[in-house]
Amino acid sequence: MVSISASVTPTTLSTLAGKRILLGISAGIAAYKSALIVRLLKQAGCEVRVVMTSGAQAFITPLTLQALSGEPVRTSLLDPEAEAGMGHIELARWADIILIAPATADLMARLVHGMADDLLTTLCLASEAPRLIAPAMNQAMWRHPATQRNVTQLHADGWQLIGPAAGDQACGDVGPGRMSEPDAIFEVVARLFSGAPQAGNAPHVVITAGPTREALDPVRYLSNHSSGKMGYALAAAAVAQGATVTLISGPVALPTPNGVTRIDVESAEQMHQEAMRWAPEAALFIGCAAVADYRSASPAEHKLKKQEDSDTFTLTLIKNPDIIADVAALPTEQRPLVVGFAAETQQLEHYAHDKLKRKGLDMIVANDVSQAGLGFGSNENAALLLWRTAQGTEQRLESPQPKTQLAQVIVRQALSLI
Repeated sequence: MVSISASVTPTTLSTLAGKRILLGISAGIAAYKSALIVRLLKQAGCEVRVVMTSGAQAFITPLTLQALSGEPVRTSLLDPEAEAGMGHIELARWADIILIAPATADLMARLVHGMADDLLTTLCLASEAPRLIAPAMNQAMWRHPATQRNVTQLHADGWQLIGPAAGDQACGDVGPGRMSEPDAIFEVVARLFSGAPQAGNAPHVVITAGPTREALDPVRYLSNHSSGKMGYALAAAAVAQGATVTLISGPVALPTPNGVTRIDVESAEQMHQEAMRWAPEAALFIGCAAVADYRSASPAEHKLKKQEDSDTFTLTLIKNPDIIADVAALPTEQRPLVVGFAAETQQLEHYAHDKLKRKGLDMIVANDVSQAGLGFGSNENAALLLWRTAQGTEQRLESPQPKTQLAQVIVRQALSLI
């Protein structure tokens, strides 16, 4: 259940009072949540005007949104009365921000190509206001290469993505693509007006998280115990400190942090491809994923059968690409500040120093995963932080603490080095 009043604090009321929000709604079952977004914004003192695509009206009526916003809902670019005074240009100039929630794959594609074939896309072209977009679609549509290309271009064009979240979907699938909840979207809007850096001038942080899976056959794979909790905590911490965040995630059972653009991958090769695609655009790259060092030389096309006449089974493994080293080796004009992680079971400081130097990193976060209750799968972690300075290498030991708290420390230190 969404709490309608949980995010409305006195500070938020003073920050948002009088702000003009243009809310665009496109077709999708998540359109019903847009009513809650309007209500939250109105409770915070915002002026809200709603623009709906023709498809959106099949899921929620303009009358509902008019009643909640207190303003007529615009649905057509060719409204004779509204356009008598070039109403779409006036509306575009009126908005302090444009928020589209939900945004379908189709709408995102049309925005990428600069189409202006309805009122909402026309307003987006005609406005210079900050723009937020909350995608909502089937998990396969979200993962499709065409959609991911559009996500990249929208980001480059100045759009700030909110979510999507992962979980059960109306079609019965499970995965990323759910629209972020109304209170999470509201918090991003509030943060935009709070004075924190936003998409245009915020540092872009790219983070890898979770494990990778290396296929042996269609049903088996090599992996590890990484839960992704540390990487996801880093992503949330970076957003909280004003960064624009792209999270490249292996398979985990975690929701996407608010305000984070998430890209899902399975194998180390896929993670490497996405990391090399996004790293040159970033100011900071944090390699927190537990990437498999090796993969099968030749994954079987069909399920491997047990060999009844032998008690042993031999696999031939080959090295995976070294993601963090390849990012650190980028040309100077493309290279972000690079932070790596080292999960060790002994000689923590020795191996951390060695990896920092050998991989060409700017900073490393080393943790002893042999300690009970810390590291993989747990909610707490301890770490040794090492970073390069003009004078040499400095370090600090962080005692056991919640991963969310440690993430704030790591991100703050990394951002200070940019």
